[in-house]
Amino acid sequence: MDTNNGSSTTDFILLGFSDRPQFEPIISGVVFIFYIVTLVGNTTIILVSYLDTQLHTPMYFFLSNLSFLDLCYATSIIPQMLVNLWGPTKSITYGGCVLQFFFALDLGATECLLLAVMAYDRYAAVCQPLHYTVIMHPQLCQNMVLTAWLGGLGSALILCSLTLKLPRCGHRVVDNFFCEMPALIKMACVHSKIMEIIVFALGVIFLLVPLSLILISYGVITQAVVRIKSAARWSKVLNTCGSHLTVVTLFYGTLIYMYMKPQNSTSQDEGKFLTLFYTIITPTLNPLIYTLRNKDVKSAVKRILGKGTSELFNNIEPLIHV
Repeated sequence: MDTNNGSSTTDFILLGFSDRPQFEPIISGVVFIFYIVTLVGNTTIILVSYLDTQLHTPMYFFLSNLSFLDLCYATSIIPQMLVNLWGPTKSITYGGCVLQFFFALDLGATECLLLAVMAYDRYAAVCQPLHYTVIMHPQLCQNMVLTAWLGGLGSALILCSLTLKLPRCGHRVVDNFFCEMPALIKMACVHSKIMEIIVFALGVIFLLVPLSLILISYGVITQAVVRIKSAARWSKVLNTCGSHLTVVTLFYGTLIYMYMKPQNSTSQDEGKFLTLFYTIITPTLNPLIYTLRNKDVKSAVKRILGKGTSELFNNIEPLIHV
């Protein structure tokens, strides 16, 4: 076995929850249900935002990107996880592990930046309502989203290449249910101080800086909300901002706890639980949070369903008379 980087042709073993085999059927069932909800919920938001012209606004453009991101994120992890939970083997190919690792980094970093962009959008909508359409013009929105996607891609390329270069000394057991950076770093047979510094630096850029901007935005929004005298507008602001703030808390809270502390200080069970939360539960909760708390989305769904039912009836009515 190559002692520099292990073997690039050997499958990795994903331990997952194999130390608790009695819980695997329950976990697989719960994960499968969450995955279906993730697919249906996020696809619904994308379709509704596209089909309903009243939702052709910057907020729902960003929300559609977030939903698409969550779809990709969940799909890059959950199908392989279910295969391992349902099957006798717990393995993943080296190439599959690299792809899973890369997309998890890419999409996770992109979501960090995208949530900050969405906070700026809420700031512009609440604090600069008269100039909102001028500030958040389509070209700016597209550039902000493109920057978020490219930023995530750049960070993923850096961290993925550095992590895969760490010597594994033949180790191929990943103590997690998917190929995630903390688990892959723990596989290394050497401790890389440089790697730890780079992870911390990128963590500041992609976690703490966006979170700081979000908190500043909501600090200014809070001051503006206090001055709002219209009860209807005050309620609408709380609904849209409250949804985004809930998503931010769930996502950033677990990520900062996982990535901004020394990698060896998190227990195995704790790390798996936190990973399960932000990779499976958060993408499922995002569409539920935005739809259950957002009257615009619920009204749009009703309009689309009502229009579809009306068109179906109009098509069927001539056939009935014939």
